[in-house]
Amino acid sequence: MTDVRESRSTDSEPLAPETVAALRQVSTATLTTQLMARGLRNTFLVGLRPLNPQAARMVGTAFTLRYIPAREDLDVLGVFADPEHPQRKAVESVGPGQVLVMDCRGQGRAASLGGILGTRLLRRGAAGVVTDGAVRDSPTFATLGLPAYSAGVSATTNLVQHHAVDLQVPIGCAEVPVYPGDVLVGDGEGVVCVPRELAAEVARDAVAQEHLEEFVQAEIEAGAALPGVYPPNEQTRERYRAWAKDNPPQL
Repeated sequence: MTDVRESRSTDSEPLAPETVAALRQVSTATLTTQLMARGLRNTFLVGLRPLNPQAARMVGTAFTLRYIPAREDLDVLGVFADPEHPQRKAVESVGPGQVLVMDCRGQGRAASLGGILGTRLLRRGAAGVVTDGAVRDSPTFATLGLPAYSAGVSATTNLVQHHAVDLQVPIGCAEVPVYPGDVLVGDGEGVVCVPRELAAEVARDAVAQEHLEEFVQAEIEAGAALPGVYPPNEQTRERYRAWAKDNPPQL
């Protein structure tokens, strides 16, 4: 039986501006709660951290690259001269608003890409780069304006451990399934993968959740006990609705 997700087009249209604005505002923690409410429990890419905390906010659609283990007779430095090399082709194919997401099988002994390729992605208008492996040139990424997340750093070139094979196919990144066109959202805590078809409704409901939690936070700070406030019962929700009339969500 054909997997509907695998057979769909990977040429995703840009996200609606209001969806991007909402996702850029909410936290990955809130998004995981919204996804869990829809039955999705494995959406947070555990172990990945932003390389530049000042450029940690990320929203974009997934452009995927899959690596398999390297083989010594194939992965030699000369392969980078070929513009069709999958890693280099991926970098030159990522478009504005897309996130390059790499499946490195969780292996970080060698980098998955370095600072020059990261800079090229930035110049192409990429929304970010995500890898469950390592990056090299981490001091460059620490000041680059490109949101970048990795599981670690390594000065060793990718060819020592990784062989790039596939573009725009379903991958696993940090044990989370990522399909081309899915929405990757990043903040200071990490990265969450939102299925593309759920992005708009999840973004809308995440904004609503955080607006309610803003009110709940204020009640807890004022000394309220948890029962009936978090999670809120109907009485708390009634107080929230009255408060919300004068304090609408800001987008």
